[in-house]
Amino acid sequence: MATTQIRFFSGEFVPLEMHKVRVVQKLNLLPAEDRLKAMEGAGFNTSMMVADDSYAGSASYERLYEAIVEVFGTQYFLPVHQGRAAEHIISQAFVTKGTTVPMNFHFTTTKAHIELAGGSVAELYTDDALKIKSDVPFKGNLDINKLKNFIAKTGKEKIPYLRMEAGTNLIGGQPFSIANMRDVRRVCDENGLMIVLDVSLIAENLYFIKQREAEFKDASIASILKTMCDLADILYFSARKISCSRGGGIATKNEKLYLAMRDMVPLFEGFLTYGGMSVREIEAMAVGLRETLDDHFVSQSPQFIKFLVDKLDAAGVPVVTPAGGLGCHLDAKAFLPHLTSFDYPAGALASALFIISGIRGMERGTISMDRDAQGNDVPSEVELLRLALPRRVFTLSQVKFVEDRVKWLYANRELVGGLKFYEEPKVLRFFVGRLKPTSDWTSKLVAKFNQDFGGSL
Repeated sequence: MATTQIRFFSGEFVPLEMHKVRVVQKLNLLPAEDRLKAMEGAGFNTSMMVADDSYAGSASYERLYEAIVEVFGTQYFLPVHQGRAAEHIISQAFVTKGTTVPMNFHFTTTKAHIELAGGSVAELYTDDALKIKSDVPFKGNLDINKLKNFIAKTGKEKIPYLRMEAGTNLIGGQPFSIANMRDVRRVCDENGLMIVLDVSLIAENLYFIKQREAEFKDASIASILKTMCDLADILYFSARKISCSRGGGIATKNEKLYLAMRDMVPLFEGFLTYGGMSVREIEAMAVGLRETLDDHFVSQSPQFIKFLVDKLDAAGVPVVTPAGGLGCHLDAKAFLPHLTSFDYPAGALASALFIISGIRGMERGTISMDRDAQGNDVPSEVELLRLALPRRVFTLSQVKFVEDRVKWLYANRELVGGLKFYEEPKVLRFFVGRLKPTSDWTSKLVAKFNQDFGGSL
């Protein structure tokens, strides 16, 4: 009979929920009089939501469009089936061969779509961005002096747009400030450049602005978001990240920019009222986008992340500080100093953590980079293992379990060896590439775990 016991390395007993939350609904208890009006409006029928999957003239699309206008303050909207589809359409519409897109930091699919369209990316992050241990509040800022020099050297005619990522994924979910975006806007206006803002992870960026940027400490999340959106020409998002639903979208106030992208939605995605999404996804997105304006909603994930980061940091485990959005990020280079970038330390750390705990993290290092034109590995600037903490999914006891197992692995880090590819796609290899250990280190790790934990899972 398989064991169901779970022991903590710390010796503490913590009851661990053996489930994660998959579906949540915000409770909003209204007065009885309002509840009566709601029932009258619904014809005293408590069935599921109304949904309309008409090819054109869809009422569900209208509800989503109203949410887009309310949340972002934009007039034009293009639905797509996910965030990378939005990146594809934006790149195809504006990027041409030989052009370069400056940004505060790249994301994997963003870079791939820009390169597919014949362009390249230029990361103009600040000198603080890659410092693992730091107290700098906005490590996601774009360096203004670097931007000015880049425009002067490259020529504005070779720059299709500038991209800002709210909550830089690959360097630990680090935010940028509104003050920085205003400076970026000023430089772009002086040179006739437009700004494309990736708002996929904007919820946590909004929270950090309210917490860390004095001008906005008393501002509402909704007003902070509108301030950011007003500084951009085009917004796009992955709905999974911003609204806990499937799908994506592109929004703008500019009709000319909208028309430059519009005809590609029916070509690549689906009609303009659904963009490859189901009716359920459209309805869920409308609800999820409005929840982005809820202070309690946007604050939960950063608080859980900070709890885990602070616990690991206090124990000497190398983590990215200050705590960002999206997740707790382990510094694999410092965690596994005996491995080189070509041993794929972040990937090896992800594998080791899963083996000894069942916790699945995401490699954000050299595996997430593609090889250069000569076939050589390109070392990542940082080697991070992302332990994502999606909103309203994990409980505190589960976070404490992560803390416990990471501490044990750090105490036994010398057992972790490297990885190497044996199946390797040429583009975005981290999605479907297959690797194997460079030695028998995995079996030694399992043996040590069983020695220390006995019959524990």
